[in-house]
Amino acid sequence: MKIYLNVWRQKNAHTKGKFETYDLDNISEDMSFLEMLDVLNEGLINDGEEPVVFDHDCREGICGTCSMVINGKPHGPQKLTTTCQLHMRSFKDGDHITIEPFRAGAFPVIKDLMVDRSAFDRIQQAGGYISVNTSGRPVDANAIPVEKEKADASFNAATCIGCGACVAACKNASAMLFTSAKVSQYALLPQGRVEASSRVLNMVKQMDLEGFGNCTNTGACEIECPKGISLENIARMNREYLSASIKG
Repeated sequence: MKIYLNVWRQKNAHTKGKFETYDLDNISEDMSFLEMLDVLNEGLINDGEEPVVFDHDCREGICGTCSMVINGKPHGPQKLTTTCQLHMRSFKDGDHITIEPFRAGAFPVIKDLMVDRSAFDRIQQAGGYISVNTSGRPVDANAIPVEKEKADASFNAATCIGCGACVAACKNASAMLFTSAKVSQYALLPQGRVEASSRVLNMVKQMDLEGFGNCTNTGACEIECPKGISLENIARMNREYLSASIKG
């Protein structure tokens, strides 16, 4: 198949970028989207041109680094799919495909399609963990009973891979879905209740400091999330935050 690419090229966050067009022939429909970009870059290198920079790692839909906007949609047209799991059979021969980086002030462009998502790391570091006193003999976590409904909800929240699609999809560039998933993951478990108040207060504070926008409940984040993280987590985080604020 032949495709026409419109790719965003930008040296860094401080320079203006622009779209560059590229034509590719003999692209197999069985290729992944990233393999197609590998073919593009191989051709650019052979022609003495600079390859397109894009982020990737596991290529198994686990790490979340393959973040890019494809034809206006984070991770592309296929639901519950990361960019690395998107295949060229999702497109047609002769299609024009526009590829650009996630657009958010808190995600500055490093180069081309790669953005700096370390703001998510700082939100996580602000409280997305359980502190454990290792002195003595701690109780085995498996010995603590957890209601199945809460365990399932916690597990579903924990499937968030922190890719940032929720931010890219939101008109306000809000990080509420990501932050709420990390808050919910622990708030639903007895092991996480001890630090529940400080966790939500610290993580929300860091989220605001990073410059993410507010949530206006349009639901675009859940629709574009490759792991289907539910908006229920945002509601849960709001309740946790209100309760912690009252206690404080």
